[in-house]
Amino acid sequence: MKNAGRPQTGEYATYYARYIDLATEDDIVAALDAQGRQTATVLGGLSEAQASHRYEPGKWSVKQLVGHVIDGERIFAFRALAFARGETNPLPGFEQDPYVANAGSDDRSIADLAEEFATVRKANVMMFRALSEEAWNRSGIASDNPISVRALAYILLGHERHHLRILRERYLGATPRTA
Repeated sequence: MKNAGRPQTGEYATYYARYIDLATEDDIVAALDAQGRQTATVLGGLSEAQASHRYEPGKWSVKQLVGHVIDGERIFAFRALAFARGETNPLPGFEQDPYVANAGSDDRSIADLAEEFATVRKANVMMFRALSEEAWNRSGIASDNPISVRALAYILLGHERHHLRILRERYLGATPRTA
């Protein structure tokens, strides 16, 4: 199924509207696929110095930001998979800061993180591409809130778009773009 339809209010917690609103495409699977390739290209063009940059003391490095996007990709996709398959148990939330602190992203190369993002995104695109209409319309409880499978796909797109915008505006705008 190519077009799952946009999620409607009530299919997700209001907090996620900021991500869903950034996902304007009709064909969410094609958009996720294209975005994955574009992001991998952006990340692949970064030097290690750029990837270690923090735009302010106490803020995440670029590598940590990428690690956070990867973690979000996995968590939101797991939720989509679980609910698409009929999971009825509530799924826990996650606190991003402990995840970032424990991920070790600063100890990895940006090339390795870019490859991981591209691989995880490709696997998620394949999963979403294979969902039936019925699976797209299923929902469950995550972080104590109802959420649909299709909302999770839109959140994936918008979450990455949000963080890539931060990368461009706050990190790359403040550092030289030479490799």
